[in-house]
Amino acid sequence: MSFLCFQSPDPGKVRPLRTPPYPSSLPPWRDANTQQGKQGRATETAVKRYHIGSTGTSGADPNRHNCDGSGGSTSFPRPSPRKSMLTYILSFLPLSDQKEASLVSRAWYCAAQNALRETNVQYNIPVSSASLPAIKSLGLRGITCISLTNLDDSPASHEVLECVAYHLGPHLQSLCLSGGSPSEAAFVALILGCPALRILDLSGCNSLFTSGMLLAQPETAQRVQQVLSGLCELNLAGLWDLTDLSFNRLSSCAPSLERLSLAYCHLTFELGPAWGSLGPQDSSPSQLSFHNLLRFVKERAGRLHALDLSGTGLLPEALQALGQVAGLQLQELSLNGCQDLSTEAVAALCRLQSGLISLDLGGCSGLADGALVAISRGLGHLQRLSLRKLQRLTDAGCTALGGLQELQILDLAECCLVSGWGLAQALGSGHRAPAPLASLSLAYCASLKDASVLSLISVLSPSLRVLDLSSCVALTNRTLQAICAYLTHLSVLRLAWCKELQDWGLLGLGEPSEEPTQEPQLHQELEHQASGPKEPPQPQGPSLLMLRALQELDLTACSKLTDASLAKVLQFPQLKQLSLSLLPALTDKGLVAVAKGCPSLEHLVLSHCSLLSDEGWAQAASSWPRLRHLNLSSCSQLTEQ
Repeated sequence: MSFLCFQSPDPGKVRPLRTPPYPSSLPPWRDANTQQGKQGRATETAVKRYHIGSTGTSGADPNRHNCDGSGGSTSFPRPSPRKSMLTYILSFLPLSDQKEASLVSRAWYCAAQNALRETNVQYNIPVSSASLPAIKSLGLRGITCISLTNLDDSPASHEVLECVAYHLGPHLQSLCLSGGSPSEAAFVALILGCPALRILDLSGCNSLFTSGMLLAQPETAQRVQQVLSGLCELNLAGLWDLTDLSFNRLSSCAPSLERLSLAYCHLTFELGPAWGSLGPQDSSPSQLSFHNLLRFVKERAGRLHALDLSGTGLLPEALQALGQVAGLQLQELSLNGCQDLSTEAVAALCRLQSGLISLDLGGCSGLADGALVAISRGLGHLQRLSLRKLQRLTDAGCTALGGLQELQILDLAECCLVSGWGLAQALGSGHRAPAPLASLSLAYCASLKDASVLSLISVLSPSLRVLDLSSCVALTNRTLQAICAYLTHLSVLRLAWCKELQDWGLLGLGEPSEEPTQEPQLHQELEHQASGPKEPPQPQGPSLLMLRALQELDLTACSKLTDASLAKVLQFPQLKQLSLSLLPALTDKGLVAVAKGCPSLEHLVLSHCSLLSDEGWAQAASSWPRLRHLNLSSCSQLTEQ
């Protein structure tokens, strides 16, 4: 059995997918349910949710058929005008629909593959002998981006690496070996077979650097340098055995580097006036030093645009030294978890590197409001900003965000002193148009209350697509109804652990009377089904149904919600991801209604829903043909049947 995964470089959700193989006797659309067809399996993820089905057959030659049905050629013919139009049409369909369309005929199968052949789709290939036929098939399609999982120093791994180098290597542009343990010789052989490589991910591959002898031979290093001359991005995150010598050898083979990650590497700091003045001959064979990194940055200042030093314990003096490098114009900088950084160091960085468009200072616990003021004044073109876990950040600092007119993504999660008033004031200032925010996270901001969030929602840009208010436990139905009224273009809404949300809020009904005698009557009213003889209660305000563009919804632990609302408002034909975990009142009746209203679900979490039974699940499952990920853990009434 052969397994594949594919995803964007920024991994998302993984889900299984059966795709047609290439049997020698039957076309792929005829073999979907045969025994051979069941041997071809794939799992995929993509930010755009595009994919190409993998092939994996036993005893079948994937080279036997062209897209037009002819045999003998090892490449697909140029698509006809009709096929090009079909490819264009299929490119607008969701991922699951494209997979189904590929089963119609050989022409449709080929058109679907062309529609899905995008540079940001990454195939995750488990390293095993069962993957060999699929690798050969992917080579015929010109796949350019792969990730090898479960890689070790076994003979099976060597065989897979040889197969990858031969079939995929000539056109491979992105290679991820994250967490693998290949031998140095196998790694070098693989790299030498990938002359077009532009992205290389070696994060967590400590086995390559343990001996300190990788690329120690000048002849080998020269050959690798010829192959990696076009490499633009190198990820060396989490390499605790990385030293100055091994880093210099590898980086010297990639003269075109533009993006470098050393996140969570053990970086040492030796303070002194000689910082950066030491040459390669002073490189340490036993540690990775900041002065060696600074020397590298000075040498590559004209090309280097993105740097990730998260978790390295970067000191304020070191950050200022980086910012002062002549000719360095960083666009992206990640310093997540560098707890020793000071507000003064960040202010200096903003003055020296004013071209930054992405900055991650999450977990830099020494920073306060002054850092945000400096960012607002110095980084006028900033588009992405993460300030997660800044416990000293307050609303006063958030008011400075009004100066970031190009900000698109803002992460203030776990900033416990942020209540939302400062952000609302910044975005609602009348002298300038609000920033075109597309994503906002205020998760775990315990100070958020309805009043401040209502003020914030009213000034948020219509361009907002992602809103995360998870674990803002004080928020109530007032906030939810404001979201439904003002943010109708949302595609992602996360309200996990907002325990005050109730049925009437989701339904858009008026707040029920607090008199105890009215509660049974209200419950009966909410429980009324649309199929009943009478009309159901009409919404008196905005309901969740107004968010027609939703693709992801998280209502985890909103424990006051029941079938009464969930069955009526969860009617989203395009919803792909849904979490209803920890809802004690969700029953089979509600689950079946949700299944009928959300037929496109691909990712579903129902853990700890104790009232769900086998019978209810069986009825609901028939409405979810696209379901790929399912979590039913701790549903006590469900059995293995």
